[in-house]
Amino acid sequence: MSSTVSRTLRLLQRNCHHQPPWYFQKRHRTADALKAGYATPHPKIRSDKNAALWPRPNSNQQRQNPPMHSVYSDEELRVEETHEPRKEWADAVAFAAVRTLRFGFDTATGYSDGLNRMSERQWLNRIVFLETIAGVPGMVAGMTRHMLSMRTLKKDEGWINTMLEEAENERMHLMTFLTLKQPTPLLRFFVLSGQAVFFALYFIAYMVSPRTCHRFVGYLEEEAVHTYTNCLKDIKVGEIRHWSHTPAPLIAKSYWRLKEGATVEDVVAAVRADEAEHRTVNHTLAKLKPDDPNPFKVQQTK
Repeated sequence: MSSTVSRTLRLLQRNCHHQPPWYFQKRHRTADALKAGYATPHPKIRSDKNAALWPRPNSNQQRQNPPMHSVYSDEELRVEETHEPRKEWADAVAFAAVRTLRFGFDTATGYSDGLNRMSERQWLNRIVFLETIAGVPGMVAGMTRHMLSMRTLKKDEGWINTMLEEAENERMHLMTFLTLKQPTPLLRFFVLSGQAVFFALYFIAYMVSPRTCHRFVGYLEEEAVHTYTNCLKDIKVGEIRHWSHTPAPLIAKSYWRLKEGATVEDVVAAVRADEAEHRTVNHTLAKLKPDDPNPFKVQQTK
């Protein structure tokens, strides 16, 4: 046993200069997790054989290890609404699909662009449902390209990481707003049915035309930016004015690394900046061929 450990350590020391910074961060996080009780070592080397397997950490410990996310500057938070012009028939199809989806979603959630017309309950219902759907395209695209890369024995050209990062980002939006509202059984039903239908349809569409799907998501993110812009305006004059002084959830402070004294209004601004970034990414990918290199890089923090 000791000889195996020694040999492993020698290999790690010999190859350490080839490893990226995140490799060592991951190993340190794993060791810290074992010490803190996040995970149980192999049964043969556990000191306490009666210890529970995979003890569940408390919520405060979980929030100390959020996914990586860049810190937005004040200028980056000043997002403008933009629109990508429709040049091809696929663009027109994608835009029509988004507008149709938007109409049905607005009707179901009672949404209105006018100020001071939405209650806090309506806003949270809309945002929670929106984010459960928004996390689907990135995961479908990443999964599809992952399987394609293995099936064809070819490199992916860097698209998979960007798509999975987008899906994870949308999921973190959902986890953040769930601290403000617990969904009702009816909302859970709509989430379950809506996600199942949308996942299946988007998967089929992505297999047929990835470029059209990325254009669709680009237009969808334009609508998301518009919605969150109206939300920020409503915080100034509407029924959610208290969001301007309600402390930001702990999970949001950790994920976006918000400044001290951040409020829910700051969270909404950060979410809008994320949506604007997804808008740019997907409109750009829609202009590329599926085998073109991805111009976007996943940022890694030290």
